[in-house]
This record gives sequence, structure tokens and C-alpha cells, in this order.
Amino acid sequence: MFQSEVQIRVRYSETDQMGYVYYGNFAAYYEVARTEAFRQMQISYKEIESEGIIMPVLEMRTKYIRPARYDDLLKIIVQVKTKPQGTRITFHYEVFNEAQELLNVGETTLVFVDVKSGRPIALPPIILSKLDSFYN
Repeated sequence: MFQSEVQIRVRYSETDQMGYVYYGNFAAYYEVARTEAFRQMQISYKEIESEGIIMPVLEMRTKYIRPARYDDLLKIIVQVKTKPQGTRITFHYEVFNEAQELLNVGETTLVFVDVKSGRPIALPPIILSKLDSFYN
């Protein structure tokens, strides 16, 4: 299983009138965690896109357990629990505050798409080769 971790400090603009992180911002937090996970594997979204491949989000699930607040330092753990196959990859997220309280869990499924045809394509070999070692 592949696992990565990133920290994000909650900015004031990310909170709502109640002082909680606005629920829609968790999608952006997930994206930061995904991008950094790929960077750890030495995979660049920019390189993938230069190869004519895009990765739109097909599905996102989120469960809010406790609120995150302004200036909290969040730890986001992202995992790819099962080896990706076919045209999709699924990421799992856990978001913790500095007290190590679980605030949020989520999941996103992305699909690999050929930018010219707009059609799903098989998992790119560069990604498969980087992930292979985590699932032997």
C-alpha cells in the first residue's frame, strides 16, 4: 500500500461564519495531498499532461467528523490502498488536527483520460511502474 502525508495550515479565508473550515475546501485539501503524493513518487502532473493525459475526478466521498478551524495545522494522510488497474485510481484520505483528532475521512476516484479523444485510457506505465513496488 502506498501512503503519503502532507500538512496544511488553515487560512482565515477557508473558514465560514462559524469559524469552521468551509466543507468545500476539503476537496482542495485532498488535491494538495494527491499532488504531493505523486511528487513523492517522482510523478509530475505536468509531465502526465504533457503526454496528453488528464485525470479528472470521477467520484468524491467525504465524511465530516469534527470541524477544522482557522489556524489549525492539519495533517492529511493519503493512501492508495489497492494497486490501480484499468482506467482508474482511488485515493483515501484521513485529516487530523494537531491534537491527532480525526476530523475528516474521504475518498476520490480519478480516471485517466486521453485529452484528444476525451476517452478513458489504461493506467499510464509511468504511474504503474512507480506504484508497483508498493504492492508486491
